[in-house]
Amino acid sequence: MIRSDTEGRVARIRFDRLDKKNAITAEMYAQLGAALAAADGDSQVRAVLLHGSAECFTSGNDVTDFLNIQRRPGASPARALFDALPNMKKPVVAAVGGPAVGIGSTMLLHCDLVFATPSARFQLPFVPLGIVPEFGSTFLLPLLAGYQRAAKLLLLGQPFTAQEALEAGIVTEVVPGEKLLEHAFQVCSALAALPPESIRLTKRLMRARYTETLAATIDEETRIFTERLSSPEAKEAMSAFLEKRKPDFSRFG
Repeated sequence: MIRSDTEGRVARIRFDRLDKKNAITAEMYAQLGAALAAADGDSQVRAVLLHGSAECFTSGNDVTDFLNIQRRPGASPARALFDALPNMKKPVVAAVGGPAVGIGSTMLLHCDLVFATPSARFQLPFVPLGIVPEFGSTFLLPLLAGYQRAAKLLLLGQPFTAQEALEAGIVTEVVPGEKLLEHAFQVCSALAALPPESIRLTKRLMRARYTETLAATIDEETRIFTERLSSPEAKEAMSAFLEKRKPDFSRFG
């Protein structure tokens, strides 16, 4: 469900579960983290392209798998991804078509460049689900978008367009759908042709000032996220989602 291959000096890592809108399971998180770590450690790889299809990046967590996972306090099935992506020494480019929901959006905050089609749709639906945002998004999104724009996206949790993602700094460029993967691969190839140590050092310098803060934020978000899953609000939200009804939060203070 996570495919990985190398073309030229570019590692292509893609979601391959299109029949389920590339919904991510715990097993897929492990595979994705391993694929990213392997690409970063491969001397033949100079850049990484992360993508789904032109019609779907990922719809986020597989809800059934997500609700059935046995969790330890503060643990996350996405830990392999949390450990790998923010610490990539090589440039990571994402190509987004169709939905990028939940972690499908938050993982983009850790990529160096993000290209999206005009039809791409993003959403950070954590608060409406009675939980909290994850993967460092409560730190990175205000940094990129400014507090008020980040608050709109994180607190309301409503879908937003590729143009809005561009204005928020989540997306680098909006490109035609038929050119998405070709364009993203060309950018990866251009990065792969540049001096690799200069790229590694430049990435480290750009990220050095907030590396520790980001790691601490991810840990704190993960702890609170896990605690919130057993809260009455989250249980009502998840039940409503599965029953295809509107949740009722009127009884909560």
